[in-house]
Amino acid sequence: MLYWLACRQRVRLQNLLLLVASYFFYACWDWRFLFLLIFSTILNFGIGIQIEGAKTPSAKRRWFWLSICLNMVLLGVFKYYDFFVLSLRDSLSGIGVETNLSTLDLILPIGISFYTFHGLSYVIDIYLDRIRSERNYIDYAFFVSFFPLLIAGPIERATHLLPQLKATRTFDYDTAVDGMRQILWGLFKKIVIADNCARFANILFDPAAEYSGSSYLLGAFFFSIQIYGDFSGYSDIAIGTARLLGINLLRNFAYPYFSRDIAEFWRRWHISLTTWFRDYLYFPLGGNRRGLWRTVLNTFIIFLVSGLWHGANWTFIVWGVLNACYFLPLLLLGKNRQHLDIVAKGRRFPSFTEFRGITFTFTLTTIAWIFFRAESLTHAWKILRAVFSPSLFQWPSFPTINYAYVNLILVFFFLWIEWLGREEPYAIAKFGQSRPAVVRVAFYLLIGFMIFSLQGRQNQFIYFQF
Repeated sequence: MLYWLACRQRVRLQNLLLLVASYFFYACWDWRFLFLLIFSTILNFGIGIQIEGAKTPSAKRRWFWLSICLNMVLLGVFKYYDFFVLSLRDSLSGIGVETNLSTLDLILPIGISFYTFHGLSYVIDIYLDRIRSERNYIDYAFFVSFFPLLIAGPIERATHLLPQLKATRTFDYDTAVDGMRQILWGLFKKIVIADNCARFANILFDPAAEYSGSSYLLGAFFFSIQIYGDFSGYSDIAIGTARLLGINLLRNFAYPYFSRDIAEFWRRWHISLTTWFRDYLYFPLGGNRRGLWRTVLNTFIIFLVSGLWHGANWTFIVWGVLNACYFLPLLLLGKNRQHLDIVAKGRRFPSFTEFRGITFTFTLTTIAWIFFRAESLTHAWKILRAVFSPSLFQWPSFPTINYAYVNLILVFFFLWIEWLGREEPYAIAKFGQSRPAVVRVAFYLLIGFMIFSLQGRQNQFIYFQF
């Protein structure tokens, strides 16, 4: 039956089987969400055809805005409705106006932000005549719901992924080995680094606890490593898995914690999202072509939307605004594109100036992550007050502190491997290539052993809420 359907749709059987696998994977989380995914897919598939076939510019524009509105309503109802209702109700209550606004208390569908953005980029590209509409539903549905991307990206473009899905894909041994190596490193980052760091970050970000400024700062450091290990680790797993299937996905992280300024950090962090906002929001708003103050406004809009995209809470919004404030001086001074190369390229160690820039950028980023991780703005201010108090100079002290020191050694080992491999797509892509094969094999076995023996107990993946 599957073969008959594949022939009927004139699509390769492998695409159909992988689409079924993607739907099955999603249904395992909650089968009700599968219907929402299919609805979103059919919506954008049909509207894409209508936009391309529109007889007049006004009809084309109407179909385009219908898609934008329906996609944003879909995302807004499930992800943001309760947040805005609660914020409005609290604001009105603060001025003495009581309302009966009620929340929907809907469960947030896994990956809704990612497949909504996949669909939006597809429709926008058709509207701007960058691509033609896809007439094969299975190919398009496979693009939207490709299972390695479904939970946490990268956010793919139809212009990049759809042609690969329609091309002949054959097994290549070298590509498969490289994909497995990237999966191995992704598992190490997620299971060993992120989950172990989450253990201590959760203790130190407990709203009911009271710690010294040094302890909170250590917790913020662990969370910075955790969120990077979580998200970049998953991206490595997704990219490596896709390579096993003969598909090349967009790179999502490029060693962001080795950035020399905030602008470079945002070119290296969650690349698929930042470039999505740049191409589909920043440029349509005018980018930097309408004067300085319009550029500043557009920059703040991008960071504000980025914060809101990450979660429906005022802490995410403040995180976005804070990063915009970090970025603004570089923008005003025209230094936002001064670091486009790889730091210390061809050298083992950075210069003092480079090291100072990396340290300063990481410190600013870590302070911003406090808002991202805190339960509320009040909680974030409590942590910051402690960090910028004399207790910052006390020796860290909290439960399981001795294990935290052991974890610090593990983190610095991880960062050293990342530093050595910073010129490659992922850290161990060519690690030890000049060494004998037995050394390389021993290193990979060590990484595998650490994955099985040092795995964290938190099993926390913060991006599952997206």
